[in-house]
Amino acid sequence: MRLATLKGASVSDPSQATRPHDEYVIRKLRLSPDHRAAVDAVERYLVHRGAFTDAGHLERLLNDLVDLFEQSAWNNVPIREIVGEDPVEFAEQLLANYADGQSIAEQRNRLTATIDEIIAGVVVRSRHDLRNPDALP
Repeated sequence: MRLATLKGASVSDPSQATRPHDEYVIRKLRLSPDHRAAVDAVERYLVHRGAFTDAGHLERLLNDLVDLFEQSAWNNVPIREIVGEDPVEFAEQLLANYADGQSIAEQRNRLTATIDEIIAGVVVRSRHDLRNPDALP
């Protein structure tokens, strides 16, 4: 049975997939239409909201997402029980678990380090100070 056509090649078995993303797509296609549509919806939100700087983090998140839906489908868990009453909160929690791969993680670390340096007495110059050096104390 042919499950998917990826990059022009017919793939029916995850072992025939040439890339990890191909395996993910095949696994997602094996889900029931409702579970697959839910994964697609969560995936769309995650990709647009996540701002991932590392494709590996996004790949792991999506594989964990499809794992969750595969296991839930196997155990006849309704979609509402998987995502809860607030699907956005569900997706945000997933993102929080993978924050290291998001560009916001760099900014969070930078903010924390800057505040720590200020409190420690290290002189931190803002880019605004550098534009007008006469304004510096």
